[in-house]
Amino acid sequence: MAAPGPRLAFNTHLHVPPNFSAFTTVEDAVETSAAEGVKVIGTSNFHDFGVYDRFDAAAKLHGLKALFGLEFISVLDEELRAGITINDPANPGRAYICGKGIPAPTTPGASSRAFMDEAKVSNEARTSEMVNLVRELFAQAGLDVDVTYASIVETVATRAEVPQEWVVLQERHVALGFQEALFEALAPEDRTAFLQRLYGQPPEAASNDTVAVQGELRAQLMKAGCPAFVDETPVPYAEAVDFIRGLGAIVVYPTVADGADPICGYEDPVEDLIERMFSHDIYGAELVPLRNSPECLDHYVKAWRDAGIFVTAGTEHNTLERIPVEPTCVGGVPISDASLDIFWEGVCVVAAHQHLKQQGEAGYVDERGALNPTFPDAESRIRYFAELGAHLIHEATGTTPAAAGSAR
Repeated sequence: MAAPGPRLAFNTHLHVPPNFSAFTTVEDAVETSAAEGVKVIGTSNFHDFGVYDRFDAAAKLHGLKALFGLEFISVLDEELRAGITINDPANPGRAYICGKGIPAPTTPGASSRAFMDEAKVSNEARTSEMVNLVRELFAQAGLDVDVTYASIVETVATRAEVPQEWVVLQERHVALGFQEALFEALAPEDRTAFLQRLYGQPPEAASNDTVAVQGELRAQLMKAGCPAFVDETPVPYAEAVDFIRGLGAIVVYPTVADGADPICGYEDPVEDLIERMFSHDIYGAELVPLRNSPECLDHYVKAWRDAGIFVTAGTEHNTLERIPVEPTCVGGVPISDASLDIFWEGVCVVAAHQHLKQQGEAGYVDERGALNPTFPDAESRIRYFAELGAHLIHEATGTTPAAAGSAR
């Protein structure tokens, strides 16, 4: 199989503000991508339609192609009862699921908006209770801080330069809010003693390391079995899938593979994962290669593609660490050309689907998840969408195939 035209640098899975992100604003994400030579970027925010217009405008300004997506946390009841991990190594039954190629910018319909609002209300109740519990724990350890759900939302919205109603707080936002309050209230030499009282054991994070302290606050206080843990109410997997399809997007399965040790039961071996994906009519997969060894990544990518599944790749950027935007394997090891070609092909498939759905035409799949029946087999379907997508990307980025080839 040949990749459609010369490859451009890409990233199909970025979390941008107001999601917790390494970037300060949507524009920062786009400008950083452009500065690093990345030409195709896709947002994959939780609970967030609001950023699409700004993401698209910034991408066009900098000559990038924008792809629109989102991510949901859901649950598969059968796997939950059986104790099988899916793509969250710490939580059996919990499943992340992505939508790619949403025909945006657009205004979601009433049913889609209602579904999203219900998920946001559930998240708000959980996170608000978590904030209250952490604040009480701080007070019990000897430090009163004026951190509330509303104050964290206000801070996130102000920094991201977005309306407050766009903000959906995540655990990482809560940890950031309390870390900043701690650092403002106590000098570095006093923080270690406070954290020891808070945790009931000596902290491992250096008292001046903002990211490490945030991570330790989450691990010691907010995770399952910890004193500020509040259980989630994930949406049923089937409802999340139906919602994504109702937006006109392609459902894509985000895979951890050897980013977990051991590999999640649902994902191992890859041949069984493929059968499970097909049983849910899922024909796209995604990796965050920074988690994966080159050998495992190549094995999964080849197996998917041989089965007629397109594959994409991204970085998430859902911590404060400013890692490169263009994906690499674990430790910064380059991705093989064979897998890069398949990833690029998948990027082009998503771009074509998004464009066709924006035009009101049939895409790669329909709103029920059924594959476009115009094509006799998976190979011809992938090839057509990949070639169309490559043309659209080169057109949007002002990169002719010849120029793109000389740039790589």
